Amino acid sequence: MILATVQCVAGSSSAVRVGPCLAIGGAVHSGRSSIHTDAIEAGLISGQWQRPVAGDRVELPDGSSSQWRAINTNKDGWFDDRVLEAGYVYAPVTAQSDCVMILEAEGDSLVYVNGSPRAGDPYEYGYVQLPVSLHAGTNDFLFLCNGRLKFTITAPARAVAFNPGDTTLPDLIAGEQMKTWGSVVIVNATGETQTGLSIRAAIAGKRATETVVPPILPHSVRKVAFRLRGTVSESTTVNPQQIRAVLPDTPRDEAQETTAPLQLTLLDGGPGEHQALDSATIKLRVRRADQIQKRTFISGIDGSVQYWALNPAQPVQRNHPPLAMFFSLHGAGVEALGQAEAYEPKSWGDLVVPTNRRPYGFDWEDWGRLDALEVLNIAKAELRPDPQRIYLTGHSMGGHGAWQLGALFPYDFAADGVSAGWISFFSYAGGARFTNATPVETILQRATAASDTLLMKSNFLQEGVYILHGSDDDNVPVTEARHMNSVLSQFDHDYIFHEQPGVGHWWDLSDEPGADCVDWPPMFDYFAHHVIPTDESLREINFTTVNPGVSASCHWLEIEQQIHPLEPSWVDVRWDPGKRRFVGATANIARLALDLDPVAPGEPFKVELDGQTNEIPWPTDAAKLWLRNEDGRWSVASKPSPALKSPLRCGPFKDAFRHRMIFVYGTKGTPEENSWAFDKARFDAEAFWYRGNGSVDVVPDTAFDPRAEPDRSVILYGNADSNGAWPALLGESPVQVSRGQVKIGGRVLTGDNLACLFLRPRAGSDVACVGVVSGTGAVGMKLTDRLNYFLSGVCYPDCTVIGPEMLREGVKGIRAAGFFGNDWNVESGEFAWSE
Repeated sequence: MILATVQCVAGSSSAVRVGPCLAIGGAVHSGRSSIHTDAIEAGLISGQWQRPVAGDRVELPDGSSSQWRAINTNKDGWFDDRVLEAGYVYAPVTAQSDCVMILEAEGDSLVYVNGSPRAGDPYEYGYVQLPVSLHAGTNDFLFLCNGRLKFTITAPARAVAFNPGDTTLPDLIAGEQMKTWGSVVIVNATGETQTGLSIRAAIAGKRATETVVPPILPHSVRKVAFRLRGTVSESTTVNPQQIRAVLPDTPRDEAQETTAPLQLTLLDGGPGEHQALDSATIKLRVRRADQIQKRTFISGIDGSVQYWALNPAQPVQRNHPPLAMFFSLHGAGVEALGQAEAYEPKSWGDLVVPTNRRPYGFDWEDWGRLDALEVLNIAKAELRPDPQRIYLTGHSMGGHGAWQLGALFPYDFAADGVSAGWISFFSYAGGARFTNATPVETILQRATAASDTLLMKSNFLQEGVYILHGSDDDNVPVTEARHMNSVLSQFDHDYIFHEQPGVGHWWDLSDEPGADCVDWPPMFDYFAHHVIPTDESLREINFTTVNPGVSASCHWLEIEQQIHPLEPSWVDVRWDPGKRRFVGATANIARLALDLDPVAPGEPFKVELDGQTNEIPWPTDAAKLWLRNEDGRWSVASKPSPALKSPLRCGPFKDAFRHRMIFVYGTKGTPEENSWAFDKARFDAEAFWYRGNGSVDVVPDTAFDPRAEPDRSVILYGNADSNGAWPALLGESPVQVSRGQVKIGGRVLTGDNLACLFLRPRAGSDVACVGVVSGTGAVGMKLTDRLNYFLSGVCYPDCTVIGPEMLREGVKGIRAAGFFGNDWNVESGEFAWSE
């Protein structure tokens, strides 16, 4: 229900005025790293930052200095200057009175509005509309830039409204009963959390469905789900003339598609009440079942609506065996639908394309990888492919994804086709490595292990590999493919490397449907000669993981715990049915599980690991055998307690951001601490929406019930003194953050300017975590604002403590970093401390 209205209404844009803008360059050094330096941010968090004037100089971390100078827009309204590649734009905005305005910016990584961080639009999508609260007088807008910037500030047309520029929608399949989901952004320009709203959705004027909208924070945005129900037949679709009558701005080429109008109405008061706050009409494509189509689903990561694209098979014969499935990963800036349309339909398999959650998303790592796995499981359930004929492929960023998923999950794919793919962030995309690493740097480096494809290179022995690359590629250099060819040639005899001469990044050599750089006939012929072996037929497994929480299983074997967290764990085990024994070698494994399906039941069998033999009576109560390694001695173990680290919950810090996580901000601290907690939780929710098409519940500690929904992960913002949910969730934690100190086990770090990130298992759940974004005071809390844990390739260990000197001295500001042991304790873990 709307409890407040905006004071600046439509048509009052003259209520604010943007003054002359200033820019400064060279202030930021970050890259794809958990560490960054920033002279401007250092001033902001310490309270020493002041409004700049032209000519002011700022001392930079490297000992040099940079100067604020005037900057103007070009004829297209962009601030476009090389100084912005690692710099800021300052814009003073004067308001005649207290009001709320809509900020639309493109090209910025984030913007501070009167010191509060708000989400940016670095990829220039153009749909980020943020309500910002202004006070009478001069308001400070400080944009962190990627190279260029454009922004406008306008009055909101409505207090609560749709932003139809960012929707996630399915295609309609003519004649089929629809029971699915869509999502749209709602902008709350009021100063109160909006509750009691609902969305009414009606397709082509048919019976509408209503969906309750979750709470939306003050002065914020949220992408929310709504139900789509009903049937659309050819007779109810809309012809081009009708579409242009309803949506006159529709381009003529788009209007040639068969579509149906979706009418959305935002209601105040919930289902059954009819006070309309806003409405929008959106086109839905209507497709035949045999046409390329989009399908939507509710993600288990955060409850948001995501989509995947399907290019259905076109079988030659009506009665055919189960079809193959080709799982294709798109490149940067490409939608899943566009990727699906780059292929000619296949007669022998369906083509499935996940989204990575956004066109750039997460580079198929982190939540991009989880999205791919969600879609893979959904597509298997819906399409029912031949389980032995599932193939992985991808182009460019999707080629990197194919390297990653192929290395992490080799048992899921018969073959892996990589086109124009880069190997890892360390070879191509700016990932940082430490040389002569200190103990702290070693821990930070290990946190990124899942991004290092080459650590898992031996897993490609489990599947076929086809490498395709253009010799003149000016985007992803062909040296990436050549290096993988060199690596695989040392041990793998089932791969093909094809370098196409004279072509670049995206290419097509024929007039046939499909782009050859992805729809390459020799690669699909290679696929046709590969199948996934059944567990019963597989005699030997050679498998490596760097984190069981990311990848643990390979056919009948699972690595459940490591000795040294996030270092490579390796096993090579052979099953000999004639001698009824498993025999093999391991490295860095604390607990191993063997599925006994390949073993004929009844008689005892042996397990020989690392030269040690265990005689095993046939178990009567389990189809799995657990083995534990203690001080180098292997023994049979019982089923492990879910309270221990396991593939279901293992860390590091990012692991907390799934299982429909809920953000809980503290309200029990000082006004400054409470303001930070709200601002940071809102910023993280906006950032996850922008980067991950996400939708996160954000609530104050006063509204959070720690007993409810125990399998949801929780992210706490604040410390033991400022967040009321802390005692219930973290009262027994070996890491305690309070005003003035961080206690880790028996060690105490003091100061009111320390930031701390850590995660713990959530009590009462086998899967959920509690993630903590914390500080020992206002300075330490604000230091977390720019810890970019939503950027792919940027990883923090289980626990990290950071001092403000990081912003000027880099890694020297990391006070502590470490991994908990398999029992989630400090003493059994591995921690490093700065001197």
